[in-house]
Amino acid sequence: MVLMRVVAGSLRGRVVIAPEGESTRPTTDRARQATFNSLDSFGFVDEAKVVDLFAGSGAMGIEALSRGAASCSFVERDRKALDAIRQNIATLELGERTSVISGDVMTAVVAMRNVDLVLADPPYDFENWSRLLEILMSVLAPGGVVVAESGREIKALEGWEILRSKRYGRAWVAFLQRAEV
Repeated sequence: MVLMRVVAGSLRGRVVIAPEGESTRPTTDRARQATFNSLDSFGFVDEAKVVDLFAGSGAMGIEALSRGAASCSFVERDRKALDAIRQNIATLELGERTSVISGDVMTAVVAMRNVDLVLADPPYDFENWSRLLEILMSVLAPGGVVVAESGREIKALEGWEILRSKRYGRAWVAFLQRAEV
């Protein structure tokens, strides 16, 4: 197991585990801290209903909960990652504020509604951003935000505006919000 720590908030310093191997690619502490500092400055985390897509270890969703999010649903299909998420939730006593969904992101996300913050960190070779963002249009609450992490810069897609885009090592992190019509 790979060990990481929650960067800030009520769970600051607590250990989060991630499975070894190629199936997950945990967001670095630096990128998590910078991402959530920015989200906090925008006011997007406090009391938010969060969904962590392609959750891996769940570190991003756990960071959101540590910083005041009301709830988080974790969506993942890898068995080892799901075991790590469940163990992290149990160890940190977050069961009442979380749900874990085992399965394909594109299928699971369709049923969600009124989500304030979506954390999407698919494998770097993910090519279906257009379809995912199309689905998320009906999932987000008014003013909701998608944090998209990718191996390459995410360009503005129709119907979305990029609030922020920054590179952290190999990862690009973009904040996307539905464009005003």
